[in-house]
Amino acid sequence: MHDTCLLVMTTCPNQDSAIAIARALVDARLAACVQLSAPVTSVYLWQGNLYEEQEISLQIKCLSQAYDEVAELILTLHPYDVPELIATKIAYGSAAYLDWIKETTQI
Repeated sequence: MHDTCLLVMTTCPNQDSAIAIARALVDARLAACVQLSAPVTSVYLWQGNLYEEQEISLQIKCLSQAYDEVAELILTLHPYDVPELIATKIAYGSAAYLDWIKETTQI
């Protein structure tokens, strides 16, 4: 479906970068809503080293047709070399909420 809603997820190292990405996505009408959750603890390997870091999690609601633009904006603004960037289709949800995502992100 061309108008499938997505949940896109990423993390940021701090509140400032998370807010900057969230505001840019919503202001550009690429996302209807971005929820920030903090703190989350991420444990990961990077360049052969084990890290445990506090991060801000972003949950981005958008349309599948906007994914490439959403990803490009995130990659442009994100401070990490390789940020988390995962999207999943929203299979079920409140019809009114999914309609709101569609209406809000239509330019």
